[in-house]
Amino acid sequence: MLRLRQWRFQDAYDCFEEAAAVLGALERQRATLAWKTSGLDADGLRATVGASSVTLGGLLKHLAHVEDSHFARLWLGVPVGAPWNTVDWDNDPDWAYRTAAEDTPDHLRTLWGESAARSRAVVEEALSTGGGLDQLGAYVTRGGERPNLRRILLDLVEEYARHVGHADLIRESVDGLTGEDPG
Repeated sequence: MLRLRQWRFQDAYDCFEEAAAVLGALERQRATLAWKTSGLDADGLRATVGASSVTLGGLLKHLAHVEDSHFARLWLGVPVGAPWNTVDWDNDPDWAYRTAAEDTPDHLRTLWGESAARSRAVVEEALSTGGGLDQLGAYVTRGGERPNLRRILLDLVEEYARHVGHADLIRESVDGLTGEDPG
C-alpha cells in the first residue's frame, strides 16, 4: 500500500510508481503554498499586488475549497460540507477570496490544512484498494463520463501550480521572500 508522507525533493527521483510521482508533485505544490503563506500576520495575508485583489489568505481559503469540493463532488459524489455548503456560489463565486480578509491567519491555515488532510485520507483510502489511478470517481458528466483518480489529482496539481505562482509574487511583495522550494 502506498503511504503518503511529507514530500521531499528526492522523492521525485526515487519514485517510479505513477501514483507516487503524481502525489509527489501535488505535495510539492502544497508544501510551497504552506511555505509562501507561513509566518505572516493578518496584514501579510491580506496584501495584494498591482490591480489584483488576490491575497495569500484568499488563496488558502480558495484552495481549501478546491481540496474539499474535488474529492467530495468528483470522487465521492457527495455534497461538499461546511463551510462551503452555506455559500451561494452562483451569486458570489469569489466568496472564498472575498471573505478571507475576515478570517484570522490561524483559521485560514487550519481550514486549508484540514481540507488537505481530508483529501490525503480519501486518496490513501482509494489507493489502498489496489485500483490505482484508473479508478473512476462517482461524478458523472452530462455525457456520461466519469473522472478517474489520475484526472482529479492532476487537476489539483494544475490548480495549485497556478496559484503558487500567484503566492510567489504576493509573498515577494510583502517581505521579499523568494525561491522555489521550502527550506
